[in-house]
Amino acid sequence: MAQGHDQAGGPAGGSARGSGTAKAPAQRRGRGSRPTIGDVAALAQVSKATVSFVINGRSGVSPQARVRVMEAIDQLGWQPNAGARALSNKRAQTLGLVIRRPPELLSTDPFFLQFVAGVETGLAPLGYALVLQVVPDEEAERQAYERLARDGRVDGVFLTDMRADDPRPALVTDLGLGALIVGPPQSGSPVPALAADDGSGVRRAVGHLRSLGHRWIGHVTGAEGYVHTEARRAAWRAALADAGLPEIPPAEADFTGAAGARATHELLDLDRPPTAIVYANDLMAIAGIAAATSRGLRVPSDLSVVGFDDIPLADCIAPPLTTVRQDVPAWGRAAAEALVALAEGREVTETELPPVAFVVRGSTAPPAAE
Repeated sequence: MAQGHDQAGGPAGGSARGSGTAKAPAQRRGRGSRPTIGDVAALAQVSKATVSFVINGRSGVSPQARVRVMEAIDQLGWQPNAGARALSNKRAQTLGLVIRRPPELLSTDPFFLQFVAGVETGLAPLGYALVLQVVPDEEAERQAYERLARDGRVDGVFLTDMRADDPRPALVTDLGLGALIVGPPQSGSPVPALAADDGSGVRRAVGHLRSLGHRWIGHVTGAEGYVHTEARRAAWRAALADAGLPEIPPAEADFTGAAGARATHELLDLDRPPTAIVYANDLMAIAGIAAATSRGLRVPSDLSVVGFDDIPLADCIAPPLTTVRQDVPAWGRAAAEALVALAEGREVTETELPPVAFVVRGSTAPPAAE
């Protein structure tokens, strides 16, 4: 993602070069105003992303552009993160994680507990700690990042639950906060990413069901707007197409048990209901089994069910849940090590996460004879 920061000092289309002499940033802002990252970028004739690359010690910036940025920072007296830690090498030895999710969803989703446990395991040997904030909405989320940057409390932040057209990479770049996306990279963003392959697990689920003889395979999605929701839905569609199977309209849910049960009833009410359903998480799959049972259906004799996550409860229900397992603690550890490297100005080595595993249990079987 560092490509494009050439001798002009910015990504393609991002250079501030032009003809004529630009007004000094202080003149444009007015006397007495605090300089911003935009002022540094304008004075150095680079993009704001390039300034972020320089202050976070990332590669991909030409030596000439790097010198201009540092000279502009000195001239303007700009101090990112209030304490100018990137310039003084003083660090808070703390990383931040801001989670924006409804309490009822956060309390039932084991992903974050496992991810935070992995992060803490990765940070402890490095002498770093984690600051966690849970916020209710987008405005509170934005204020949380601004507060972390203003107070100099963290050396970097994890960006999780990425959304379509997510504003956070641009926000943390403007704030001068180092960051790591936990998920697929965002096109054109200077923020690096560390992602597991959700799609391979869904494709294996569809392949498993197809091998059992299922042709009508439904899907219950996660919450709309999330990148991983779309990734899992796209993988389901692609796997059906590759196998030459018909596509049933997916049922939208939001990762909660209640929504999973409602979506299951929606699929089973179709004129031709699916004989198998792939769910975007285990909680919805378990609720789907209960919903199907309440209608007099037997799992897996009448309906096969596949989850995603392999939560601790998955092998304790009746029947035990066939599901996709990803090593979330390992993901958290790798993310912690990568973000610490960024905070300390070191090159981040490419990390290969453990591949997802497909766990076959008792909730899948050949379809009943029609």
